[in-house]
Amino acid sequence: MEHRVGPKGQVVIAKEIRDRLQVQPGWLALQRLVDDHVEIYFVPPEHNRSLRGILAPHTTVRIAPGEEWDRAVEEAWETNVRADRDRPDRSG
Repeated sequence: MEHRVGPKGQVVIAKEIRDRLQVQPGWLALQRLVDDHVEIYFVPPEHNRSLRGILAPHTTVRIAPGEEWDRAVEEAWETNVRADRDRPDRSG
């Protein structure tokens, strides 16, 4: 696979490589010089998709925002603290 360097120093990453690595437009291309060659690593941008509801198929628990949510958070903290305190391997 040969590609000519463009007048601005641009190089085309072959489609086969982009497809195999699933590189998409907008990704960062991190470059570093290693001895006498260049290594390029591709980093996808942060996603902006909501994760809300991702666990919904795995539970039937529904908690409404507000007091019910606050109460659930407090119970979770208390349960965690109790479990940590009662753990036999706890050093202290």
